[in-house]
Amino acid sequence: MINRLFTNKNPIYYGWYIVATAMIIGFIGAGSRQGFGIFVVPMSEEFGWNRGTISFAASLGFLLNGVVQPFMGSFFDKLGGRKVILTCLLVLGLTTVSLAFTFHILFLIFMFGVISSCALSGVSITTTGALLSKWFRKRRATAVSISAAGMSLGGLILVPFSMYLLQATNWRITWAVLGFMILGISLPMAIAFIRDDPEKLGLNPDGEKELSEGESKRKAVNCGPLETDSWLVSFRSAPIWQMSGSYFVCGATTGIISVHFVPHALELGISPGRSAIIFGFMMSLNLVGAITAGLVSDRFSRKNLLGLTYFLRGCGYALLVLVPGELSLWAFAAVAGLSWIATAPLTTALTADVYGLKALGTISGISFFFHAFGSFVSILLAGILYDITGSYNVPFAIAGALLLPAALSAWTIRERKYSNRYVTVEPSLQTAGD
Repeated sequence: MINRLFTNKNPIYYGWYIVATAMIIGFIGAGSRQGFGIFVVPMSEEFGWNRGTISFAASLGFLLNGVVQPFMGSFFDKLGGRKVILTCLLVLGLTTVSLAFTFHILFLIFMFGVISSCALSGVSITTTGALLSKWFRKRRATAVSISAAGMSLGGLILVPFSMYLLQATNWRITWAVLGFMILGISLPMAIAFIRDDPEKLGLNPDGEKELSEGESKRKAVNCGPLETDSWLVSFRSAPIWQMSGSYFVCGATTGIISVHFVPHALELGISPGRSAIIFGFMMSLNLVGAITAGLVSDRFSRKNLLGLTYFLRGCGYALLVLVPGELSLWAFAAVAGLSWIATAPLTTALTADVYGLKALGTISGISFFFHAFGSFVSILLAGILYDITGSYNVPFAIAGALLLPAALSAWTIRERKYSNRYVTVEPSLQTAGD
């Protein structure tokens, strides 16, 4: 049915249906994870856990999400994105529902920190971004950024909604509702629309009716000097290490906020509802930042915009530490909100431009491990330092300081030398193809 309905004659390119589906997956899946911070206080109070203990459950989840990501990337490259995404959505939904039955810290660690986090790696922006990179070339970053915007919408809508639901009912019902949303909305949409490759539907990337001669030449040859079908080969070159190093800092500076921003706001005397609203405001700007980053980077240098994004986030952390009271939260949300998810589509698109599509799932998965490890370290360290100092100022200051070298690392990537966006088809290749 799909093959008959969606062809090159259809006015809407089928790839945009996959973008919309990936956006919904990110909205509900990532949104439910970003809301973990609202559960920290009520669960800690009910079970008598300290901040370091519950932070370990969250930080372990971020770490395992990254450890498993390369394996999910390998499954993606071998089995296709559809099988990976559908299976992981089912597991993610079931485990999220099961969190309503939490009775011990070990149960939380196992279900949230292990099972749910492993499943999330199969539906993360790394996986959906690799899938969309097959469907789009000229508008690759735009497509990935729109899907990534779903994660921002999750923070904008689901976090305040979850806080409202938690206050109206309790944290157990809130976990159950989030799980049933994954099973009842994300999973059916993925079954209906996720497909692995445009060629299987008789389509070309970006929905072009016919590839130009130049595009055909590009497709027939190894366009970029670093394009490879082996993830091992990719890690022998500098760009992947530059992107992965920056991605480590990205994980460290977003993971800590996902878990500790709302508790920090509560420590400042901000009400739970108002804290969730500030977090939602940050996510709303994140939505703007993610889509803008994709649109701009499809026209200009990706690495320069990536470096600027890290630098902007560093300015946000400076405001969070130096500005007093509630104003610091709004200032951070306004400045850093534009940069939260923007790094993900930029990194995914740049990785695809430099290393090609054949091993993109695995390469992106390994790169994302650095991101996840950064989250693990920062979340756990923030919880420990809070228990020691009674404040989040020290971990927030450390996170902000790391963003300057991350920006420098991104800015020094030699994009024009290695990206296939800047490779022209040589006359010798044209002759060889004739």
